[in-house]
Amino acid sequence: MTLRSICVHAHFYQPPREDPLTGIIPPESGSAPYPNWNERIHAECYRPNAELGNFEQVSFNVGPTLMSWMQGYDPETSSKIVAQERANYVRYGVGNAMAQAYNHTILPLDSLRDKITQVYWGIADFEHRFGHRPAGMWLPETAADLETLQVLVDHGIQFTILAPWQFVEQPLDVSQPYRIPLPDGRNIVAFTYHQDLSGGISFNPSLTLNADQFAQHNLQPFFSSAKARNGEPQLVMLASDGELYGHHQPLRNYFLARLVDGAVSRLGLEVTYPGLWLQRYPVLRTAHLRENTSWSCHHGVKRWLGNCPCTPGDGHWKAQLRYAFERIAASLDQVYEHALSSVVGDPWELRNRYIHVLLGQVSVEQLVNDAAGARLPAEAVTRCHMLLESQRERQRMFTSCGWFFEDFDRIEPKNNVAYAAQAVRLLRMATGVDISGEAMNNLRRVVSQRNGLRADLIFYQHMQRAIKDGRIIAG
Repeated sequence: MTLRSICVHAHFYQPPREDPLTGIIPPESGSAPYPNWNERIHAECYRPNAELGNFEQVSFNVGPTLMSWMQGYDPETSSKIVAQERANYVRYGVGNAMAQAYNHTILPLDSLRDKITQVYWGIADFEHRFGHRPAGMWLPETAADLETLQVLVDHGIQFTILAPWQFVEQPLDVSQPYRIPLPDGRNIVAFTYHQDLSGGISFNPSLTLNADQFAQHNLQPFFSSAKARNGEPQLVMLASDGELYGHHQPLRNYFLARLVDGAVSRLGLEVTYPGLWLQRYPVLRTAHLRENTSWSCHHGVKRWLGNCPCTPGDGHWKAQLRYAFERIAASLDQVYEHALSSVVGDPWELRNRYIHVLLGQVSVEQLVNDAAGARLPAEAVTRCHMLLESQRERQRMFTSCGWFFEDFDRIEPKNNVAYAAQAVRLLRMATGVDISGEAMNNLRRVVSQRNGLRADLIFYQHMQRAIKDGRIIAG
């Protein structure tokens, strides 16, 4: 067993694209010759990497919204992904896949209650699909604060992955993981990736033309000969969006396959992943988290709050969108809690457990009746179901992609507004409380700098479509 190891982490994720009324992804511009971006990226990336066996060789996470879609669209590919991960779990007792917080919200910007739901749902989804508990969890955009890390530990998560600049200590030796101390005296392990190499493979296509040359000339020099002589284990981690391998860079799924199954072994390097590394080596050093930081914004989490140099133009619309959604969420939560407190003991634990309905593990009748401790009338169960669906849409409206880009007039933020409208509509149908006027008043301040499109108009259009459509819950 060599003391020099490489780990490639691939973050596979797509935001929810489904129309909240139909549950179907509508045609999306730019995805030709495929009807939507999920299908195009699947053809260019997810299926080819599964066919090459790459999911067995790398550390990876697949976003729950993506995995759910894939299981319906191409169950053969999703089964291959699970089987490849399962092979490592059977072989070593720890798998190479990580869970992901469910809706890809920016967790430091979430309330504690929402953090708990996102982590609980992400773990439940992982267990359902992979058949075992996750040892690690990928934080959306690697965005972290101490409260988030405490929630991970509360739910049995042992490690996560962070960017090197997310630590107080600088410069940081990235050839090993660190224990991050938490305020309550516990700690969590954080692996960190090599900044230059990870950025190079992500944004410099010339580096990923030849895996053997990359391993010899780019990767190998970063291992320390002094550490090798002293018998110190070294880990170089490369981390990127998984879509790099075949979508962002065509045919790079072959680069990945050669890198992890031949190019590094001929240099005496071992391919590993975080869970396996922790089985073999102790974590000897401690480092401290720089709170409210992320991997895709060097300004903390400003990219999802308002003006940030990471995106061009005026980010005022982002601040207004978050303000509007936070007001909507507060109203939704107040009515939800009031409506269910007399029915179930803990409405928020009921929301956490609703993931088991979404995964098809229990019926909504069983979930609600168990929480109530009695068999409720059918109309009461239906009312609870609508409120829980309202909360599901409320989680979806905070999907991080709605703030990632430079303008409001894009698929991602408009989808988030549609989810917000559906949450408000379901609340009204369940309780008679209508907060749509308040919501539209706040959303009217969200304006595209490109063409003047306002978020309240998107909200109103969805509400009008919903009235004409007539269905309550998609599916």
